[in-house]
Amino acid sequence: MNQDSPGATGPGNEGGTAEPQRGEKPGEPEIRVMELGPFQANCYLVTDPATRETVVIDPGAEPKTILKVIADASLKVVAIVNTHGHVDHVGADGPVREATGAPVLIHKDDASMLQSPLLNLSSLLPGGGGKRIDPDRRLGEGDRITLGGLELQVRHTPGHTQGGISLVLDREPEAPSLCFSGDTLFAGSIGRTDFPGGDWETLETSIRKVIYSLPDRTVVLPGHGPETSVGREKRGNAFVRE
Repeated sequence: MNQDSPGATGPGNEGGTAEPQRGEKPGEPEIRVMELGPFQANCYLVTDPATRETVVIDPGAEPKTILKVIADASLKVVAIVNTHGHVDHVGADGPVREATGAPVLIHKDDASMLQSPLLNLSSLLPGGGGKRIDPDRRLGEGDRITLGGLELQVRHTPGHTQGGISLVLDREPEAPSLCFSGDTLFAGSIGRTDFPGGDWETLETSIRKVIYSLPDRTVVLPGHGPETSVGREKRGNAFVRE
């Protein structure tokens, strides 16, 4: 994880692959992760194995790479979801939407960031210019995104940005749930709060009240770096622990 990333506070580990990280058992969701762009942001493809319906989470860069994985695995993209509005998580929204026809979804409090290179930080990239896109749907707390027989629940976790979200795939009691935490919580670290819309106390509250309320064995799949678990972070996170 690049420590200069718009998401990261403190150290992290690099990694990532487009091969399914789950899905070995019948009915288990397939999860593919790609670490993309100069900020090494994680883009996730969550797939229902029965229907091949897929949600793309945080396509931040390298759209050709994302689209090749989609084509090679014969995936049917039904939604593109941004956990928040920074360029390293939204930079490839346009090309992926154009190629797949899938709608772009983002929390209502971050929707304006997609239309502002200053707010989404794309104006800071080499060459200037910036990224602008209109979202197709504005999300709120408790909304649900369906892909085949699976369902992602939207949990509002502001603090890194005002409209930051985490996506929870509830699999209890049969298996650990999954939490795609964006730039709210990382393995051993948390999201930055020094950009517009960031606030430390709000971020801490989101982590304690929302993510840490999930079962300890919940797998946390963050916006940068390796996966972790709720229990591991509650015990040992350098910034927010219980």
